[in-house]
Amino acid sequence: MTNKKLFEVKENETISECLQRMSEAGYRPIKRVEKPIFKELTADNKAKYAPFRQKIIFEGVKID
Repeated sequence: MTNKKLFEVKENETISECLQRMSEAGYRPIKRVEKPIFKELTADNKAKYAPFRQKIIFEGVKID
């Protein structure tokens, strides 16, 4: 059984608040992943994609 868990920074949450939530759950961060989220823009019947926001996910391991 693995002691890893993923924690996503929520939309109205700061990175510090997410790290505090991880700590309260008994986990410490070992990895940070950022994934872009794109928004589709349509102009002249052509679809274009523009960055909309960033999804930040922390991977944590259980504190012994």
